[in-house]
Amino acid sequence: LSSFNITDSNKKTFCVDEALCGLVRASGGLALLRGHRVVLRSDPSNLRGKVALLSGGGSGHEPAHGGYVGAGMLSAAVAGGVFASPPPASILAAVLALHDAGASGVLLIVKNYTGDRLNFGLAAEQARNHGVAVDMVIVADDCAFDQPSKAGRRGLCGTVLIHKLAGALAEEGRSLDQIVSKMTEVLKGIGTLGVSLSPCSVPGCRPSFDLPPGDMELGLGIHGEPGIKRSKVASADEVVKAMLDHMTNPASQSHLPLTTGDTVVLCVNNLGALSCLEMAVVTRAAINSLENRGVAVARTMSGSFMTSLEMAGVSLTLMKADPETLRLFDTKTGAPAWPNLSAASVSGRDYVTDPPTSSTNCNMRTGKICSTLLEKQEELNSLDRAAGDGDCGNTHAQAARAVREWLQGHAVPGRPGEMLSALAGLVQEKMGGSSGALYSLFLTAAAGHMTDGRSDAAAWAGAVHAGTQAMSRYGGAEPGDRTMVRQKHGKHEKFRLFNLSASGAEATRSLTARAGRASYIAAERVTQPDPGAVAVAAIFRAVLETLQEQE
Repeated sequence: LSSFNITDSNKKTFCVDEALCGLVRASGGLALLRGHRVVLRSDPSNLRGKVALLSGGGSGHEPAHGGYVGAGMLSAAVAGGVFASPPPASILAAVLALHDAGASGVLLIVKNYTGDRLNFGLAAEQARNHGVAVDMVIVADDCAFDQPSKAGRRGLCGTVLIHKLAGALAEEGRSLDQIVSKMTEVLKGIGTLGVSLSPCSVPGCRPSFDLPPGDMELGLGIHGEPGIKRSKVASADEVVKAMLDHMTNPASQSHLPLTTGDTVVLCVNNLGALSCLEMAVVTRAAINSLENRGVAVARTMSGSFMTSLEMAGVSLTLMKADPETLRLFDTKTGAPAWPNLSAASVSGRDYVTDPPTSSTNCNMRTGKICSTLLEKQEELNSLDRAAGDGDCGNTHAQAARAVREWLQGHAVPGRPGEMLSALAGLVQEKMGGSSGALYSLFLTAAAGHMTDGRSDAAAWAGAVHAGTQAMSRYGGAEPGDRTMVRQKHGKHEKFRLFNLSASGAEATRSLTARAGRASYIAAERVTQPDPGAVAVAAIFRAVLETLQEQE
């Protein structure tokens, strides 16, 4: 907040009103009640004959509670100052506005804090004197304290889940008594616990508590209250385990009874300043930890749902779920802050997809080629010593190792052209020498003829033809020159290279070198097959053998 210069007392006074205005201006389904910090549904006529839901509390917890106003959730939300309970007059004004819209009754959903209970309770009594049917559900889902004080457990992010379930029931036309009864039952199976790496600061005030670097606070509240335990920062897996252990510890009076075989809705709530990346890490840890306990995670919501200004922390909320609870949870809502969640169960879902078959096959062929070239390293060096510097095998082995390492650490592209392009870049970088340039030329030109995703024999033959043409065009060698370019094939001769590669390589034994380093050596001294041609033959033979194994 201080970044936007609202720390002085004047601007601090108006920041809540400006924030509410921003929320409503950005959401077509919302409206402001003039003269009050109350957000209403902009379609009050749709409340006629139904129970209306009103919630609220201090500001600084956004998107709670105004972001949860909409069809299928709250009918209205009333805001107080930052971390301050809303005044009874505004709560009563909201109740009367809903009553005047034709609501059959009004349910107040209140977090268990003394100020909220008093002010909402006073407004409820006043509304009853106006002839309004009013009832109240108090949310007390905090699992922090082993022995809660007389004030009881605090109301935390579980309040948002009550908004959703009660809103679904109200939209279906259930009575006030029915909704209260169902929510009272559901609340027995909701628990929340928070942890933070930093305090928060009310605009114009110092941080709510001091937390040294490297420490974290467990069990803190959403108004900047310090927690019940301080420890050193640990990994996400360790922190989540500690949180769940505390939440479900039967020795605690405020624990959530959770046993193997239970099904839950999990809410991973950003308390204000965690990045999306950090939230995803915590979410993974929470799902895994619950599943390791034998608890099925039916739904997961991860994001900012009930914050504490800029606090760098997270809370975990668990709600025990049965089919009816999940049905209500999955119903659609127009509330702008409710996430667009999948109705698929989190646990038991296969969330890893295998790459396309073409990618797997390509991986197998490339791996076979690498193994072959590594096996032929000394043979190729020996052949090369007769006409060159004796490193042909080393050069090919260097490329093979680089490609093998790349295959182990990367997802293989599913389209052949993308695979060839990736290999071209890798060979260019890792192989070096004239061979590296020639192979990269071949692969680059071949890739350009595989851009449409086809992978049939004719497409590959055309790609090979394009590659050999590029090698001849830029390298200066042609078939008959005693190089790896032994014989050029017609564009539509489907993979005759597989059958001719071995005989072509052997035929270089009797050819006179007219290109490459061997062209500088007397012909009578060059009596062995060209090592580059032998390497190419080995490559094609490896591809052919892999294809035959897959038939």
